[in-house]
Amino acid sequence: MMSAELQKIKQWSRKYKLAKIEFASGLQLFERGDYRRSVEHFEKALALANWKTLLGGEIQTWLVSAYAAVDRAQEAIALCEKLTLHPDLETRKQAQRLLYILKAPKLEARPEWLSQIPDLGAIDEKGRDTPPSMSRYGQTSSKPQKQKPQPEPLDLSQVNTQDNRFLWVALGAATLVVGGLVLWG
Repeated sequence: MMSAELQKIKQWSRKYKLAKIEFASGLQLFERGDYRRSVEHFEKALALANWKTLLGGEIQTWLVSAYAAVDRAQEAIALCEKLTLHPDLETRKQAQRLLYILKAPKLEARPEWLSQIPDLGAIDEKGRDTPPSMSRYGQTSSKPQKQKPQPEPLDLSQVNTQDNRFLWVALGAATLVVGGLVLWG
């Protein structure tokens, strides 16, 4: 009798470990945006775990999100409704929040509200998607650009390097102002 129960416990422990591994794999795939494969891993994990446990509730919560991400909304809603009966209070609350979101009406977006994102797959290695003679941003003007004239280099032997009295007057005035502020500040 005792060995049969021990075998059941060992079998349950193996299933639990495998469920955690499948769940972790599903999470990684979900976070990378590979939702279809994450659904497969979450479903395997759920088959191994008891749906009434904390792990089972967490797996099902993520499975609802994955179903929604792969446009399986009806399955997501059905699973979410089942989760509202889960024994864990936090899992039930999370299921109610998700169900509220899943059942919310879809908003229609007008075209002027959307930004078009160009397909970057058409760009070659050199960053061009059009012939080299054409600009990617539209037609270029045919007028040649005027270049600014380059300043002529200065001959330092012609520069006046004698002391400039204005510099000394300005330096003295600044010193007096700072000194006055320090004394009366």
